[in-house]
Amino acid sequence: MAAASPALAALLAHPAIWRGDDVAPEPAAVPSGYAALDAALPGRGWPQGALTEVVLEREGIGEIRLTLPALARVQAAGRDVVWIAPPHRPYAPALVQGGLDLARLVIVRCAVPKDALWAFEQALRAPECGAAFAWLPTHDERALRRLQVAAREGRTWGVLWRRPGQHGSAAAAPLRLALAPRDGRLAVRVVKRRGAALPRPVVVDVSEIGVRAAMPAPLPSFGTRPGRIAALTRR
Repeated sequence: MAAASPALAALLAHPAIWRGDDVAPEPAAVPSGYAALDAALPGRGWPQGALTEVVLEREGIGEIRLTLPALARVQAAGRDVVWIAPPHRPYAPALVQGGLDLARLVIVRCAVPKDALWAFEQALRAPECGAAFAWLPTHDERALRRLQVAAREGRTWGVLWRRPGQHGSAAAAPLRLALAPRDGRLAVRVVKRRGAALPRPVVVDVSEIGVRAAMPAPLPSFGTRPGRIAALTRR
């Protein structure tokens, strides 16, 4: 029995297996910068090589601030951050204060949703892209499965943002979160994860830089910075 223990331990370490109320492990994860949130996430951080779906109760509650520490880590590792069709104008000073290198931030403008979907998939696959965020209304499960495959193959932290009124539906996404304000802080409810259910939301303080500072005004379109991810330019 003792001789079999290493083999059993190796089997139980597989990311598709977990026990009891454990959280499933992840091969790679980016620490979020919030210890309580990391404890609730598989791999103790945002999953790299996977798609995360985030549903917002309301905009401007600190959702971007929640991601800034991890985005700064991604950039420090030498990879770019791509935002596709964000609904508000990013405010550069707040992003810099949050630790982002603007030279490694690419904002993509898309005329129609299908172009945004295409750009998101290309960013997820691009080896130089470490994190790709997209604000998309799509509920096409075939397209969402392609996004999950692209994130896995590109080893990219992908986030599909659902704006208020857009319900989460990405069955292919291993992680789904719902964000809501709570007493000046941000309540993060883990709706879906690889592991046991989490009965209560994780409450974190993201008050240093609110999203209203990071994205203060609606903007119908964005310019795309020519840069390392040339594949995003569709001809």
